[in-house]
Amino acid sequence: MCGIWALFSSGENVAEQCSCAQRIAHRGPDCFRLESVRHFDRCVLGFHRLCINDGEHGMQPMRIRKYPHLWLCCNGEVYNHKQLRDHFGFDCETECDCEIILHLYEKGGVQFAAQQLDGVFAFILLDTNRKQVCFARDTFGVRPLFSVTEGDSVLAVCSEVKGLIDMFKKTKNGDAGPPIKAFPPGCYEVHDMNDAGRTTLKEHGRFHTIGDMPKYSVIAKPLVTKNQCHLDMIRLLLEAAVQKRLMSERRIGCLLSGGLDSSLIAALLTKNAGKAGITYPIQTYSIGMEGSPDIAAARKVAAHIGSEHHEVSMTAQEALDAIDGIIYCLESYDVVSIRSSMGNYLLARYIQRETDSVVIYSGEGSDELAQGYIYFNKAPTAAAADAEGRRLLQELHLFDVLRADRTTAAHGLEVRVPFLDHTFTSYYLSLPPELRRSRGGVEKFLLREAFSGTGLLPEEILWRPKEGFSDGTSSVNNPLHLTMREFVKNKVTDEMMDNAQKRFAVNPPQSKEAYYYRQVFERHYPGRGDLMPVYWTPKWTDSKDPSARTFSHYKK
Repeated sequence: MCGIWALFSSGENVAEQCSCAQRIAHRGPDCFRLESVRHFDRCVLGFHRLCINDGEHGMQPMRIRKYPHLWLCCNGEVYNHKQLRDHFGFDCETECDCEIILHLYEKGGVQFAAQQLDGVFAFILLDTNRKQVCFARDTFGVRPLFSVTEGDSVLAVCSEVKGLIDMFKKTKNGDAGPPIKAFPPGCYEVHDMNDAGRTTLKEHGRFHTIGDMPKYSVIAKPLVTKNQCHLDMIRLLLEAAVQKRLMSERRIGCLLSGGLDSSLIAALLTKNAGKAGITYPIQTYSIGMEGSPDIAAARKVAAHIGSEHHEVSMTAQEALDAIDGIIYCLESYDVVSIRSSMGNYLLARYIQRETDSVVIYSGEGSDELAQGYIYFNKAPTAAAADAEGRRLLQELHLFDVLRADRTTAAHGLEVRVPFLDHTFTSYYLSLPPELRRSRGGVEKFLLREAFSGTGLLPEEILWRPKEGFSDGTSSVNNPLHLTMREFVKNKVTDEMMDNAQKRFAVNPPQSKEAYYYRQVFERHYPGRGDLMPVYWTPKWTDSKDPSARTFSHYKK
């Protein structure tokens, strides 16, 4: 986890603009560098580093002796960098996994380079010989990247929106300034640059599509025999995804809610840590209010897998007090994302303050991939469920993945998400839709079936019904969504709701809770409501609240 920032040409105060890079210092608390590229009049690259691999030589912007004309800023992890080095015979100068991007680019260009990477990443690659700059972002958008644009020119880029706000003057009609856009996941761009550093779009393309098999020349394959069935393959590929992410020189821990997804990841992590040479006990972390079903379930899992478990108590008031910081951190006003982030944000803060773990495994991505939300039980057909799951995967970077990144990065931690492994996801999505849909009212049936009877987890955990994270951290009798409803009741009037459409032309809030969140968002990011194109909403339900506990088919 790191923070990247860049400025390309400017007619404004460059020193003031460069100070904006400090707004993402939380992403890289170990060291910082701001470097002017002398080949252009106004071109500056910035990097905040969280040291995970090769702490001595991995600082960025990265340049190597063999290719002094290339400059790289990358926020990400490349799990197959050693295999790529050996396969292509590259002479790498550091042990940093990101260096491989420079060699791949010089061999075949940015599209080729991005296609070869087994990992998560967002990078800026500047080529002073060709006078061009390239951008790329991983398939699911696990690592964030935003840009300020003007026509077909990129003026600046950053890992988070907050590093771009107010960098450029507002327009004459009082607008917030040039548009800020999220760089699309799975895509790359090439821009030509003039002597002033001004960019012009030359090429935009997609290097990988969700569901397609990866195009790596090198892929770490698990040991597979001819007679293994799809259940065997699910187990093998998910375990391989956990294993490859053990690449770290810093201590590794795991979020553990006691639900299926985090429990599987925690169990596979503790199973494989010793094999990877890790000698310290794996720490797991759960958070909840009094009466939280998650706390009780996580305790059972931790005892079963033998982790060093940490339980963090959370009160409703602590969650309410954190709202402002959470919305600033998320750069979103989505109701589900904010509710879910309350536990994540407070738990990440605890991990930062009270432990020495830095790399944090998480179960994000499973609900979208394996059709895990409760409303999938109401899908009319297997094809409809498949289409909805793929839609959710395409929007992950707006919601769950965004939440996982921001809440951990805000506290100097790096999140890793094995369920979004390219090989695992492409295999899982290749299975027939009928096989992947809910069965007998049980969501994620196929994933549960794959690990049933293996002893990896207690069966009661393996078949535990789905809880939303914000639901599971609160008690059944006093759920968080009701706490929030009561909190905003007197803060947002009926008159304010009547005028919501007029005040907020983009995504007008439909509830008092949504209105309250939008007010906080506008205070931090005025006029930037278009950063979030849609709210997260469930299908096949008439409930007006996205909490699963409001659905008629919720299982207590």
